[in-house]
Amino acid sequence: MANILLSEAEKTYILHGVQKNYRNDGRTNRDYRPMELESDIVVHASGSARLRLANTDILVGVKAEIDTPHPDRPNEGKIDFFIDCSANATPQFEGRGGEQLATEISNTLAKAYESQKAFDLSGLCIMAKHQCWKLYVDVLILECGGNLFDAVSLAVKGALYNTRIPRVSTAMLDGGSMDLILTDDPYDCERLDVTTAPLLVTVCKIGDQCVVDPSGEEEECSAVSVVVGVTSRPDGKRCVSTVRTSGEGSIHMDTLKKCFELAVSAGASLDKALLSALKDDENRNAQGLGKREIYGFLK
Repeated sequence: MANILLSEAEKTYILHGVQKNYRNDGRTNRDYRPMELESDIVVHASGSARLRLANTDILVGVKAEIDTPHPDRPNEGKIDFFIDCSANATPQFEGRGGEQLATEISNTLAKAYESQKAFDLSGLCIMAKHQCWKLYVDVLILECGGNLFDAVSLAVKGALYNTRIPRVSTAMLDGGSMDLILTDDPYDCERLDVTTAPLLVTVCKIGDQCVVDPSGEEEECSAVSVVVGVTSRPDGKRCVSTVRTSGEGSIHMDTLKKCFELAVSAGASLDKALLSALKDDENRNAQGLGKREIYGFLK
């Protein structure tokens, strides 16, 4: 989706490299590019994160509001995803060019999160059948440098990890009705359990091989790609919560099986690294001002 024009010679160079498990930026077919993650950067949001994966830049903010549970899921909360593609991210997003892609990403995220094995929404229930928390997850794509599905899912999980929800208590009123009381203490909050929140892993088929974290150039060389929602559970089990294919090419069943295996393996490693980085970032932010490491002109 990076709209990069490549010559036939460049495409051939990328194709031959992938067949030998050596990509044009030095990675193997199973490697992700380095990424940077910042959390708690939007002041008025319940949680936020910003992720940079090479030239892809994603900003996510989470807002929590009280709502009514779905009738068919009376003991669960709700979560909605909204994707906005900045017109400056890539020339393709000018005008209404990014609307279709935004819809595809939000729908894929919704399908990945709606599985009870992937993300437990029962923790957002306040009063069964009556009150629950609804999370509005707003995603802004600031720059597009390839692999948007993976980058968005990583940033979303980071923002949900950072989310704090006010503690709610109930009081019985005259007549038997219940009244909700939200704490006015900004530090009296509850956190979400995002351990099983899914990640999206994009596997591109280039020639006869499959690669993860495709760059913009590699996406141009791929005829078909598979986006897999991967959930890693504390007991070590992994499950697939959604699958989405795109592209005009075809894919053999054996190759599709290899895509799933690669996606699940990469997703588990990625999830472990992400949670570790989020905990380290939280520990650094929790230190006193005199103990924090100072960067740049603030030294």
